[in-house]
Order: sequence, then C-alpha cells, then structure tokens
Amino acid sequence: MTKTKEDVLRQIDEAGVRYIRLCFTDILGKIKGMSITRSEIEQVLEEGQGFDGSSVEGFARIEESDLMAVPDPLTFRIIPWEISGERVAMMFCDIQNTDGTPYDGDPRWALKRNLAKLQDKNWTFYVGPEIEYFYFENDEETKGLDKSGYFDFDAIDFGTQVRKATVAALEAMDIPVECAHHEVAPSQHEIDLKYQEALVMADFAQVYRFIVKEVAMQNEIYATFMPKPIYGVNGSGMHCHQSIFSGDKNLFFDSDAQYNLSKMARHYVAGILKHVKEFSLITNQWVNSYKRLVPDYEAPVYISWGRRNRSSMVRVPMYRTGKEVATRIELRSPDPAANPYLVYACMLAAGMKGIENEYELGEPIEENIFHMSKEKKLSLKIDELPNSLENAVREFEGSQLARETLGDHIFDALILNKQIEWDSYRIHVSKFEMDKYLSML
Repeated sequence: MTKTKEDVLRQIDEAGVRYIRLCFTDILGKIKGMSITRSEIEQVLEEGQGFDGSSVEGFARIEESDLMAVPDPLTFRIIPWEISGERVAMMFCDIQNTDGTPYDGDPRWALKRNLAKLQDKNWTFYVGPEIEYFYFENDEETKGLDKSGYFDFDAIDFGTQVRKATVAALEAMDIPVECAHHEVAPSQHEIDLKYQEALVMADFAQVYRFIVKEVAMQNEIYATFMPKPIYGVNGSGMHCHQSIFSGDKNLFFDSDAQYNLSKMARHYVAGILKHVKEFSLITNQWVNSYKRLVPDYEAPVYISWGRRNRSSMVRVPMYRTGKEVATRIELRSPDPAANPYLVYACMLAAGMKGIENEYELGEPIEENIFHMSKEKKLSLKIDELPNSLENAVREFEGSQLARETLGDHIFDALILNKQIEWDSYRIHVSKFEMDKYLSML
C-alpha cells in the first residue's frame, strides 16, 4: 500500500481538515508532537518540520538539539471526531538530523533499520499484538466498571459499550480490528488488531493506545495500560504474534514438520528464548512491569515454549492447525506500556540471531510450569525472566544484541533513564512498609 503527498492533500481538503498533528515517539514509547495548520502542510511534507529535541526523553542533548520531523504520508489518519469544533488529522514522522540523515535516537528508525536487513532476502516481518488494558472510573483510584470475567459479554455493561465505540473509531481510521472481548480481570479489556507488517503495526499500536484513552475520556472514564494496576488480579499484557513471509509464502510453515513448524521457525523461537532476558528491559520497561511478571496470574515468567501451554513464554497457537497463513509464534511476556517500535525490533533481532546461527530448539513443555517443583524446573533447565527492573537493567547492560539492535544512543539513554527510575523506586517509603513496620519496629 502506498500513499503520496498528493493523496494526503486531497484527503485533507475533502474532509475539511484544519489542523494536522505531527507525531513521533520518545524512547519510552510516549507520543510527542506538534500541530500545524492546513496552510503549512505542503511545505512540511516537502521539507519536514524543525523542532528542539533537547527536552524529549532520550532524544538530543543541548548541543545537538535541532532536529527535523519528516511526516510519513502512509501514516496519515483523520481523527474521527472534531476537536474544539475542528477536523484534525495525525501523521507519524521520521526524525532526522538537519543534514537529512536519520536520527539515532528515533525508535521508529531503530525498527526500520532492523527491518531493512530483511529486504535483501525479500522477507516481510508480520506482527499481531493482543493489547490489554483496564477501564477505571478515574485516574486516581482503581475502581472498575464491572465484575465480569474472561469473554463475558453483556450489552448493557458500560465498559463493553465504550470498547465497541473504540473499535468503531479504530475502523474509521482504517485500522483493521480482528476481535475485541472482555479479559480475565474485572474491568479489563482487549482489542486485537489484524496482523500487519511490523512498522505499520507499531504505528497502529501507538494510535490504538491514543484512541483507547481518548474514547474513554469522552465517556468520562479512564483507560490505563499500566501493567499491574490492581493487587491480586491479572495484569495486562501485549502478547505479540509474529511470522516471516516471503511474498505469500509463510516461512514459519512446513506441512511435513512436527507442529507444522519449519526449521527456520524453530531457530527463530530458539533465538527468542536465548536472548529474551537481555531485552526484558524493552518488553517490560517499568518498575510496575515486574509486579505483573509473577507466577499464577497467567503472566509468563518461565523461559520455555509450548503449544497449548499458557504458562510458557513462547506459544505456538493451534488455531487453524495446518493452515499456512495462520502459523506463527506468540511471545507472551511484553506488556502494553512498552515501546512497540523497540519491542518489535528486539524480537526480530533475537529471532534472526537464532536463524543465522541455527540455534537448536528443545522439546515443548506442555505441563503447567507454575505447578512444577523447583527440582523439576532445574532438571528441565527452565530459566526465568528478571524479577525486577534493577535485574532487567543488569541483563540489558551486558547485551551486545540489544546494543546492536537499538544503537548506542537509545541503548545508553534507556539504561540511564531506567537506573534513575529504579533509584527513585528504591528510596520510596511505601504504604506497605508503613503498615507493616511502623508499629512493629
């Protein structure tokens, strides 16, 4: 699919768009940007929009603050409601230095650079995320809207109505939705986007998070992608389904192989399993992420693979068994507060490392690992993800794969940012400590 600058201008004029939001993403996955008017868009499409990057997290230092935001016409979308009485559109931008070269601190560029390695092979990397979130009455307390559970469907439930409105908004922006449903925890929901090429999906994931929050706000409630907002119930994940195609041929599929998994797919899975601890800081980048990654709440903490086994970190879904197009692998550890550009880049890099070096994949584990004894897990050589942000930083710091995948700029900036976050958390005196220790010690 292509979209030219002329296509964008025609859509703007046909829809009566007054303002265009130029969006980009900082290293933590937050959407940043600026608005321009219709009168400026032609020049910006040709030349880009200059801005000061020194105050954007993980972007430029003071001495290199001048950057250019160059809109990608393919990402043009009209927001399906008026804002302050005006029609508004949005576009994602590539960040460039003033000499026109890609900016090393841009997460979108990090993903594009890794995807470029597949172009010589004529391969395409597809991703389909399952992005979960909660609805609460406001952003100050975790009071939910329902007491429903997995796949419950009640037409009069307010959260269900807001979710339906969100799906309608996504489809109005030409973002295909595969399905939507209530998740396991009360007031927890999931909308699944139809699989796309990885760069397109990373952009879609950013729009998805924006639309979920905006539609919730319009309905005077709050939506959060916080990985573990409520003690004692399931947290929210971003399970990432992935496959590699050559044209219409799914390279992960082999009709004659066990589980229909090709040798390439097995090497890819082995690469994910070998390197997943190293990029846990990317898939699970917040202190709160590690409150989700604990046993017994469906979050995969054990580094293993299986088919039916939802306690495994990597799963080979059995939907439409034997169908070439449906054959893929699913990484279950990422959470929805991660930066999708960096997550997809690291998954691909780890999988490709497995393919290039022909990593061997062990047998699948179909038992519930949460119920295994420590001795059995040791005998099966089942490793675990880091159990805190601090340990994730340590794994990340020593990873040559992560440095190569993200580049020195993003790699170093993330370490610095996350060390500061961990230190802030470490010195905080929590309510738990006050309740437990103040009257006892």
